[in-house]
Amino acid sequence: MTYTKRQFIALAGAFGLLASVAMPAAHAEGKQIVYLSAGLDAPFWRYVSKGVEAAAKEHGYDFVALDSRNNTQTQLQNTQDAIVKGATGIVLSPTDSSTAPAVLGLAQKAGVPVSFAGIGTTSGEFVTFVTSNDEAGAYDVGKALAKAFEAKGWKNAEVGMVTISQARQNGVKRTNGFVKAMEEAGNKIVARNEMQTYTADETYRFVQDMLTAHPEMRGIFVQTDSPTLGAKRAVDAMRRGGETLIGAFDGVPEFLPMIEDGSIVASGMQQPYLMGKTAGESVIAKLEGGKTEKEVVLPILTVSKDNLATILPDIKLTVFAGELK
Repeated sequence: MTYTKRQFIALAGAFGLLASVAMPAAHAEGKQIVYLSAGLDAPFWRYVSKGVEAAAKEHGYDFVALDSRNNTQTQLQNTQDAIVKGATGIVLSPTDSSTAPAVLGLAQKAGVPVSFAGIGTTSGEFVTFVTSNDEAGAYDVGKALAKAFEAKGWKNAEVGMVTISQARQNGVKRTNGFVKAMEEAGNKIVARNEMQTYTADETYRFVQDMLTAHPEMRGIFVQTDSPTLGAKRAVDAMRRGGETLIGAFDGVPEFLPMIEDGSIVASGMQQPYLMGKTAGESVIAKLEGGKTEKEVVLPILTVSKDNLATILPDIKLTVFAGELK
């Protein structure tokens, strides 16, 4: 199922209304939804976690979040712990798509249904995969960046990318979408680095190296949230502000003033809270005999200086999970 933007806004509004008027449900005895996160130190996964938690609480389930710290072995141990401690349903954001089947195998043996949020699997049985249109989102960011190059009179611009793991299906899609936009505009990808630790400091080092090797680089695309802050720091440190433009993906509150002043040209923001809530709802529907969809594709909101003020009320909930007041 793919939601249009209008449907998404209606759905988000409905969630907000339910949160404001619904009476808390009594907890179903012995019922627990567990969120297995790739890494809760990343704001995106924290926002997903809050969405899963909201779904669990609205339906009277207990909730636990377990952090895999981007480590495959920790993810397996968390799965075993969740099952032993009585998980009745699991929402999984795996460390990458290739590690997910091992989790699904353990859950299937225990009779525990699993839905995915954000990152899918290469194989295995699951209830629902809640994802975003990553390729289209990255393409739109690339188009915005190309338009900004054109406005500055930069032709055949050199561009660098800092990617998330290309073992993740969503990482490949983000790369493909952005590369397509650059090729269509006649620009050239001259440098790529793949994240390992997903930190701002790591991306800071990547971008410093890129700008040193390619002093005429006009743009950088960073495929997830907090690392983009490291890219901005590197651009400033190398006195490239205004000469090297940044395109981003996902969102943290620090992005908002940077988008407003043009430091970030555009960010393709997924809706992690809505993603987590939808994945949680699907597991609960499976447990309670309701209808489920095999895949739900949520729209990505391309946020720029031109539309930030208009879209901000929506992204406060669906992107930032109510943390931004």
